[in-house]
Amino acid sequence: MFAFVQILFAAFSSVYIAGAQAQVANCARNYTVASGDVCDKISAAQHASTYQLASANPQIDTLCDNIFVGEVLCLGLVGHDCQSTHIIQSGEGCDTITAGAGITFDMLRTNNPNVNANCTNIYPGEVLCVAAQSFA
Repeated sequence: MFAFVQILFAAFSSVYIAGAQAQVANCARNYTVASGDVCDKISAAQHASTYQLASANPQIDTLCDNIFVGEVLCLGLVGHDCQSTHIIQSGEGCDTITAGAGITFDMLRTNNPNVNANCTNIYPGEVLCVAAQSFA
């Protein structure tokens, strides 16, 4: 009987933890998803790059359409929590972003490894880390 209770408790705990999203052990900051949230909106409001949000929460799919109200997300990991961000506007390129932030293109790519070498895969609304030091 006790073994059955242990198995039942373990199964219940797994379901509960999966539904509530277990806390990342080395998370520097958290955010609880609210109605109407999408990843770029969360990143912009909380000063966490789009890449940082995705890498700290591997359960989020590439379209960010599987987050749910009440889910607790990690905004950045300890030692890798860039809060100096820039929201890409229509028509901006890496040259204008780096010039405005006073950083090199290499530093931009170090902190945003999702940005390709030609900077052709950025989009309006994406949030980039524009810190002068490495958070990689």
